[in-house]
Amino acid sequence: MNGMAVLTLAPLLRYSARRVGALQKITVVALMFSALMIRPVAAREYILPDTDSVFGEVTSIQSIYEETLLDIARRHRLGYEEITRANPTVDAWLPGEGTAVSLPSQFVLPQASRKGLVINIAEYRMYYFLRENDATTVTTFPISIGRMDWQTPLGRSSITNKVRNPAWYPPASIREEWAADGRELGSMVPPGPDNPLGEYALRLSIPGYLIHGTNKPDGVGMQVTHGCIRMFPEDIEWLFPKIPVNTPVQIVNQPSKLGWSGNDLFLEVHPALARSDETPQRSLTEITEAYVKVTQDQPAEIDWELVNEVFRNQSGIPVKVGQRKPAADEPEIMSEVLD
Repeated sequence: MNGMAVLTLAPLLRYSARRVGALQKITVVALMFSALMIRPVAAREYILPDTDSVFGEVTSIQSIYEETLLDIARRHRLGYEEITRANPTVDAWLPGEGTAVSLPSQFVLPQASRKGLVINIAEYRMYYFLRENDATTVTTFPISIGRMDWQTPLGRSSITNKVRNPAWYPPASIREEWAADGRELGSMVPPGPDNPLGEYALRLSIPGYLIHGTNKPDGVGMQVTHGCIRMFPEDIEWLFPKIPVNTPVQIVNQPSKLGWSGNDLFLEVHPALARSDETPQRSLTEITEAYVKVTQDQPAEIDWELVNEVFRNQSGIPVKVGQRKPAADEPEIMSEVLD
């Protein structure tokens, strides 16, 4: 804890000493320090070499009493699906004191242009690329996406407008859905705590779709929206002032991703989404296609048995499944092909 935080707490501690007994004072101090500890980690920009597609690392922490996996996920900029898949044996609502919780904070980039925003709906995650001083940085965020009946559209788009404290004008279809559930929804919801768009919104060139904050952050990392991209309030607050209008946006659906980190080849697999416009990938075909692309210029030795295991587990955690072939092997391989 830095000096500023200690100075901020000092008057409160003096108040506690005057008003409560010694035991109560200890409790107040513990709660204050606990509140400071559960603040979300700051967004981190990673510098990526042009030849690498893997960044971050998988770590673990111990949970504290009455803390849920959702609490831990938000603190470490992870979504619900991510953290529950990475911890299949942990109770999502009451992990328990001292339970080891894996933090799946290592990522393989989707196969897409490293420009602007890349949204991979299969992993409930968005990537923001920025090119400055001959270097590319990437920052990544968990997101919510559209439900099966309100699915997020795929394709290329761009940011057309930025709105602070947006009003929400729900379409008739959403108002009808609310009415069917016995709820009332007006034609306009003003800015404020009841507005599901939160405090910031980025309008896409795809009519009717936004990237926005939320007044229900527990839903981040799930398939729960009416097609828009939902972010944690602190994440869109970080992104909003940095991203300019006309930034390109690519929305893809890639459950399986292969990428290089130095000489090592990593595979990351997520469960395929059920979508009305696509047949879910249920085989290794997509991994084979990705393998062909990433090894065009960098031949690799790959453990296909391990690939099968990663595909079956679908944990969303990158696993090293191969490595670059030594240069000395390349002439021999070429001669075998020519024969």
